[in-house]
Amino acid sequence: MEFEILINCSFADILTDTNLSPVNRKNIVSLINDYEDSDWMYTHFQNFIWDNIAETSLSHKERESLVNNHHTLLTSAAKNLRLSDKKGDVSKGSEIAEIVLYAIMKHHFKALPAVPKIFYKQNPQDNAKGADSVHIIVKNDDFSLWFGEAKFYNSIEDTRLSEIITSIKNSLSTNKLKKENSIITNIADIESLIADTDLKDKIKKSLSPRASIDKLKPKIHIPILLLHECNITKSHSIMSEEYKSEITDYHHDKANAFFKKQIAQIGTIPHYSSITFHLIFFPVPLKKVIVDKFLSTANFYKNY
Repeated sequence: MEFEILINCSFADILTDTNLSPVNRKNIVSLINDYEDSDWMYTHFQNFIWDNIAETSLSHKERESLVNNHHTLLTSAAKNLRLSDKKGDVSKGSEIAEIVLYAIMKHHFKALPAVPKIFYKQNPQDNAKGADSVHIIVKNDDFSLWFGEAKFYNSIEDTRLSEIITSIKNSLSTNKLKKENSIITNIADIESLIADTDLKDKIKKSLSPRASIDKLKPKIHIPILLLHECNITKSHSIMSEEYKSEITDYHHDKANAFFKKQIAQIGTIPHYSSITFHLIFFPVPLKKVIVDKFLSTANFYKNY
């Protein structure tokens, strides 16, 4: 990863309420960007977004055809973005979060991008439909299926957490899961990404509309990215042990609040304890600076 991994542990390791259950299959990751010349490294973060944008905005076939032409790759990817800079738009910055989650899935979890979501969500009214990322992780002769949720919030105070938990609940409905599975099996990318014919057939059989979702749930992982504006990050100007300690304590606190709410809101869905959740934090000092620069660069490439 291009960023320091500050926390990478099981939720059970930082649990504060010992009466909370179930706490198995829950993990925490916290990533932090560096500082330079007394400022958070905005340029490094923007470069990270644009270095990974093709993964989310282009199909595997398109990426392969443009691999030797970096500029055309960026302009093609930008044209598929659903840009919105309307004041108060709840989706403002959502594509940034999707791109960052895709990059984390690729670099940290070593996942295969099963469905480049921005590429398949070009309809401007389609922002909220389905998972924000879909990945497959292959290990030996088996696989796991990752349906990601990505948010870019102005804050992650406890009142905001219910919103993403509701989104997760909706994405875990049997109808939504079967729809996502049908998209995966009908996209040509899976043919290019997985060479093992037997494993490919196994995946397709597991994702068949005739197969029970109950049997698939132990293979389902939900990575949840909370890219968020953070007063702690804003108040510091160097990478220090003090900063790391403050962020660690803050994210531990928010992880406990999140999973307590999650268990209360969706802990009764069928086979909830079989599903694995990964809560991923990424603090930034100012959301507006990041969004404005992204929109400016994206519009440049879209109109090039």
